[in-house]
Amino acid sequence: MAERLMLLDTASLYFRAFYGVPDTIRRADGQPVNAVRGLLDMIARLSVEFDAALLVACWDDDWRPQWRVDLLPSYKAHRVAETVATAPDEEVVPDALEAQIPMIREVLALAGIAVVGAAEHEADDVIGSYATGAPHPVDVVTGDRDLFQLVDDSHDVRVIYTARGMKNLEVLTDASVVAKYRVLPEQYADFATLRGDTSDGLPGVAGIGEKTAATLLGQHGTLDGILAAAADPDGGVSSGVRAKLAAAADYLAVAPAVVRVVRDLPLPTLDEAGARLRPVTGEARAELERLGTEWNLGGSVVRLLKALDTRS
Repeated sequence: MAERLMLLDTASLYFRAFYGVPDTIRRADGQPVNAVRGLLDMIARLSVEFDAALLVACWDDDWRPQWRVDLLPSYKAHRVAETVATAPDEEVVPDALEAQIPMIREVLALAGIAVVGAAEHEADDVIGSYATGAPHPVDVVTGDRDLFQLVDDSHDVRVIYTARGMKNLEVLTDASVVAKYRVLPEQYADFATLRGDTSDGLPGVAGIGEKTAATLLGQHGTLDGILAAAADPDGGVSSGVRAKLAAAADYLAVAPAVVRVVRDLPLPTLDEAGARLRPVTGEARAELERLGTEWNLGGSVVRLLKALDTRS
């Protein structure tokens, strides 16, 4: 059986852990550790349940890349806490979570879990680049719909969707995406462009919702196909839809590049990144166990170490 590669949308998971695990779980100094605990438990469970041999915690080195903002200024604008001239803008992150992110990085390093980001790119782009042409079957773990565009049965790329919680995980394949949205995964980015997504500041095309977007893509294949048909009096696009597309012409000229994940970043190879899961031994194990006690991580460290002990 081919070894599976698991790609984590790490921020999506630690945000979910922060809001899903009570913040009454704290270290002796009062610092909440709920996100750390929750993320470790997620990794322990997911790596075993889906039999991951390799795993990369993909990181947002830039959660709102300037090149995407230059194309579409509304992109994630509602999530900006502070604009920074010489670095990525600061995202709205609760203080209690912000303080846990360095702790997350430390325990992942001690556990030997690869963390990979890319300058001026989001974790989605790192995931897209590793998933595209990967020499292994791939499981993408995320709570965001953006990554549905990567699902590909022909290359054994699935999405493990966490939006309904860890007790209600959904494994998305081509058929699952079609059942949910009536579009193929390769059409999903165009579908999202047309429909819009308020969580990412994508306005979409006014008057075109999910049903109309899916119908148009079913008839014309791609956004380019829809626009070509709309420009042709005999293209089969109603006057009402043509008017809506024309009104959104400026948006439609730039949004596809914002919505589509990058698939060709020059990333470390999986070997270079240290993606293979292995038991934690020696000083790293002793330090992780020590921090587990000192930081009140409870059984989360124990469960992670047990999960990694089954890897080789």
